[in-house]
Amino acid sequence: MRVIAGKYRSRRLKGPGTLRVRPTSDRLRETLFNVLGPAMEDSLFVDLYAGTGAVGIEALSRGAREAIFVERHAGAARLLRENLDSLKIADKDVRVIQMNVLAGLKELSARKKMADFIFLDPPYEDENEYTVTLEFLDASHLLAPQGLVIAEHDCKFELTDRLNRLERTRLLEQGDAALSFYRLAAAA
Repeated sequence: MRVIAGKYRSRRLKGPGTLRVRPTSDRLRETLFNVLGPAMEDSLFVDLYAGTGAVGIEALSRGAREAIFVERHAGAARLLRENLDSLKIADKDVRVIQMNVLAGLKELSARKKMADFIFLDPPYEDENEYTVTLEFLDASHLLAPQGLVIAEHDCKFELTDRLNRLERTRLLEQGDAALSFYRLAAAA
């Protein structure tokens, strides 16, 4: 695994080894950040189910001002911190929240955070995590008005097109993975 572009370009990241973590592939990360483009500059990026932290680290490398990582598993959170340390990413630019995603989102909501990008990548087989997380984000005010929620999922798993406030505006498939992009609906 490596950082694709930006400030930390080509720097290696530690992979999951024996941890039961499925990192987002380099190719899919490259596609995601090519889509997001210059909007990444000076953004707040939230990486849910962060694992190795590769997605949030890529966001920082491409100009995000801050990244918040939420990861409940101690081993994965330790690996994530090692990856951040190896790149000498300043503590002021990152926060690692080691708890389950729903608790982490509640904490961010209580702190009145408003993210430009929220990326979620739960284990593909845990379809309920997608539902619970998207429903929480739909009801919360964590997403900035022009922000995006991006869900990585198995391309055979169909996520909902519309919630109360969030609507899917794009579905991008690559291999066996897919990215669903959600924005706040115009009438929300």
